[in-house]
Amino acid sequence: MTQRPSAAAGGRGVDLFLRVVGGVSTLCGWIAATMILASVLITCQMIFVRFMLRQSTIWQTETVIYLMIAATMLGLPYVQKLRGHVNVDLLPLYMRPLPRKVLAVFVLVAGVVVLGVMAWYAFENWMTAYSRGWRSATVWGPRLWVPYLALPLGFALFILQLFADLVALLTGRDRAFGLEDA
Repeated sequence: MTQRPSAAAGGRGVDLFLRVVGGVSTLCGWIAATMILASVLITCQMIFVRFMLRQSTIWQTETVIYLMIAATMLGLPYVQKLRGHVNVDLLPLYMRPLPRKVLAVFVLVAGVVVLGVMAWYAFENWMTAYSRGWRSATVWGPRLWVPYLALPLGFALFILQLFADLVALLTGRDRAFGLEDA
């Protein structure tokens, strides 16, 4: 039996959406890995400057902290794509397929709601730092809106990946909790 053109086009649209979101999540993973590598290199440079050259450091510690936080936040969607977050699947293992799917939908929707609240407050904090021109109280004194941007952006991309997971689940492109229907 052939699909109607509109249904096939809708399926291609969903597949395109899932591929684009997956690509963005993968890109975020690469960016996060690069930030971690940069923070390791900066830490090594800081150790060399402090202990070998006996000079003071100004920007290194703060930069490493901001890079690690940004890497954590921007890595969230990639880890979700790989299903790498902490997962307790004891209950879903013993559930029948339909209740397991209902539970998975509930968990994804609850995650989107909770992360939406966190994203809102992170955005509000970022906007306040930007509009008031907040700077770090260190000698280096970078503008704080730059590192604060990682929070709302990371949460928003995580929400996007959760939404893509929900779409994949509801359209049958993915299984609830990644478990086979027994």
